[in-house]
Amino acid sequence: MLRFTLLWLLLFFLYLPSSSARPAPFAMRISCGARQNVRTPPTYALWYKDFAYTGGVPANATPPSFVTPPLKTLRYFPLSDGPENCYSINRAPKGHYTVRIFFGLVTQPEVDNEPLFDVSVEGTLIHSLKSGWTSHDDQVFAEALVFLLDGTVSICFHSTGHGDPAIISIEILQVDDKAYYFGPEWGKGVILKTTSRLTCGTSKPRFDEDYSGDHWGGDRFWLPVRTFGQNADEPRSTEGRIKQASDAPNFYPEALYQSAIVSTDIQPDLAYTMDVDPNKNYSIWLHFAEIDASITGAGQRVFDVLINGDTVFEDIDVVDMSGDRYTALVLNTTVALSGRTLTITFRPKKGKHAILNAIEVFQIIAAESKTLPEEVRALQALKKALGLPSRFGWDGDPCVPKEHPWSGADCHFDKSGSKWFIDGLNFSGNTIHGPIPSSLGTVTSLEILDLSYNNLTGSIPESLGQLTALRRLNLNGNSLSERVPSALGGRLLNGASFNFTDNAGLCGIPGLPTCGPHLSAGAKVGIAFGTALSFLLLVTCSVCWWKRQQNIHRAQQIAARGAPYAKSRTQFSHDIQLSRHHNHGQARTAAENGPSLLS
Repeated sequence: MLRFTLLWLLLFFLYLPSSSARPAPFAMRISCGARQNVRTPPTYALWYKDFAYTGGVPANATPPSFVTPPLKTLRYFPLSDGPENCYSINRAPKGHYTVRIFFGLVTQPEVDNEPLFDVSVEGTLIHSLKSGWTSHDDQVFAEALVFLLDGTVSICFHSTGHGDPAIISIEILQVDDKAYYFGPEWGKGVILKTTSRLTCGTSKPRFDEDYSGDHWGGDRFWLPVRTFGQNADEPRSTEGRIKQASDAPNFYPEALYQSAIVSTDIQPDLAYTMDVDPNKNYSIWLHFAEIDASITGAGQRVFDVLINGDTVFEDIDVVDMSGDRYTALVLNTTVALSGRTLTITFRPKKGKHAILNAIEVFQIIAAESKTLPEEVRALQALKKALGLPSRFGWDGDPCVPKEHPWSGADCHFDKSGSKWFIDGLNFSGNTIHGPIPSSLGTVTSLEILDLSYNNLTGSIPESLGQLTALRRLNLNGNSLSERVPSALGGRLLNGASFNFTDNAGLCGIPGLPTCGPHLSAGAKVGIAFGTALSFLLLVTCSVCWWKRQQNIHRAQQIAARGAPYAKSRTQFSHDIQLSRHHNHGQARTAAENGPSLLS
């Protein structure tokens, strides 16, 4: 018993580090248009309520396919919100991710039933919806493997004039950093766009979650293919365990290898054909496991693999190469295709029949270099300061994807620094109002700036003088005032073309009125403060003088009303004094004459 307990503890502690060393992958699922978090069957995955969008309108959704997540809302982006709209998510840790976007249909009669638009991830165009996409289960979403290097992800939708983009859901699912390594060209500058992913010999569409697959696999969707054609093949299946299936770094679900198709005597070759974009490179992954009970060992089934007629793998013996029956084998190759068709052929050499379990096809896309971050921030500040109309859009990256640059912005690619920068801005005649923002001075690569024929007011910011590359500046037809910055005026001597006409208040350079004494902003504030203080003092003194005059006038009125009484009182006092004086004289006479005798 003690021995058993010690063995159990040993196994427990050996297992504990391996399981804790690899935590669950990051997963972010967004239900677009939703106001509350949602869980959906059968796995009850958590979908966060809608956030991180730059515009758009929430609406009820019509799922175009049964493989679409069972969500009830979406967000669509009318053209009035601008030609590009984005989700900018700041919660994704640095790493390797599957990014998947499901498209939807708006349940409103005035909205296009099948909108066509482009999708970009991190500034790289990954998908363009084509007419008829609602009729194909594997076209109702776009998916790509991408490296996120700065903890953020930008997913943008670009109008093409054929309806408003409508999005049901967005998924950002972390995968292994080495997932789908295909050779020296693989790396952080490469995006793998999912073109096709098939599971053979079954009629049930499955996600990795449905297969109980490892979460680090990215919850891939597998489109079922029961057969490549009538009498062309036969299905095979097993419930037995498949070895080496869920290994790193791709972590394929074991059940993927429990079904397959094999060719027949009538059609010995297995062949799969699909449409592709021409002049692109593709990474092709082929999945095998010998689950046919008629094959009992190595050497009994051998076949070649051809792509568009060229042999890419010879003498494939699944049992021999995988090490055993019921053991997964994955082969990968990269091909450059010039045409619009990809045909994969499995040609038997021994045993008459070929076998296939699954196929994955990815288009290899070079990730676009982004615009200098400081210039992007400056343009975003400019958008806010100028109050640019929403029809401008101005979401995502100004220069990429190259097919959808920002309206009014001209870009140039610096090969030495592998960055895009802004060398021109043209907002002529767009009814823009307000002052010119000083943040324009931080777009140091500007060579052309045209703000003519708008409603701009105030002074020309001194920061424009920092644009040393500026060679053409059009500010005519506005309501600007005050002195033209000396740094700009001096540039005219070096051949720059600046137009300041039709601004009645501008002065200070040849062709414009002469300015008065130039005062700094501090001096102007001081003068304004002094003037206000003097005015306040003058008002205070005026009020005090007025109140004093009122008091004097009031005293005079009171004195005038009391004058007759005062005069009578004065006369009475005077009479009393005279009488007293007269009597006093008489008394003295009596005293002198002696006592008076009374009878």
